[in-house]
Amino acid sequence: MRAGTTRPTAGGGTSRPLLRVRGLHKRFGAQTVLDGVDLDVGEGEVTVLLGPSGSGKSTLLRCLNHLERPDAGFVELGGEIVGYGYEHGKLRELSARAVTGQRARVGMVFQQFNLFPHLTAVENIVEAPIAVHRTPRAEAVARAAELLDSVGLAGREGAYPRELSGGQQQRVAIARALAMSPRLMLFDEPTSALDPERVGEVLAVMKDLARSGMTMIVVTHEVGFAREVADTLVFLDGGRVVESGPPAELLTGARHERARAFLAAVL
Repeated sequence: MRAGTTRPTAGGGTSRPLLRVRGLHKRFGAQTVLDGVDLDVGEGEVTVLLGPSGSGKSTLLRCLNHLERPDAGFVELGGEIVGYGYEHGKLRELSARAVTGQRARVGMVFQQFNLFPHLTAVENIVEAPIAVHRTPRAEAVARAAELLDSVGLAGREGAYPRELSGGQQQRVAIARALAMSPRLMLFDEPTSALDPERVGEVLAVMKDLARSGMTMIVVTHEVGFAREVADTLVFLDGGRVVESGPPAELLTGARHERARAFLAAVL
């Protein structure tokens, strides 16, 4: 976090959004990928990030749980600054162990499923709760079975990734993220690697999560999903938020020229 950026506040109040992002910058070499992003997401809200390739959507997600270290600005989740803490009145980067503890509150589902190929579906799900939360194995296995049932995979507890379709593997990945009881779920184009006939089964699980009140930030080009589920659409271009609003407004009456051109291409 660069000196001189907007100072985060300590503690959380009832009126504070679950997630606050202020002045977020990220560069890779000479390339500016995020250029002063501000974002608020309330508890139980679904925010969909739209924009062309290279607009900074995936990098923004990775900054939210400190997989990427911002060059400036801050991310605050539940009133706690992600990746940093105050020591003797000064803001300092947390240890890797402390950051890992913070990440346990944020579930992330990637484009690729990232399942361990040598572990069964249940074993993929229980590993993190046992290792991070010290959950007793029997309890973790029972919870994993419940989660597999909730994503439509009851009875596949013993299946290895190679025995599952892409859509089924992605649903296991969602169950694995939910096993940590996150406050926030991040989805980075979760259907982009799927065959078209498998896309619907993953989106159905995500819709169920949204209806259950899970706070979600989703990067996707599935505009139908965004129209049905999102509370807010955020359009990024060149690493900046250029427009945001409810789906009914943004999809039919975008004001920014880049947003209108992008939506005309995908709708």
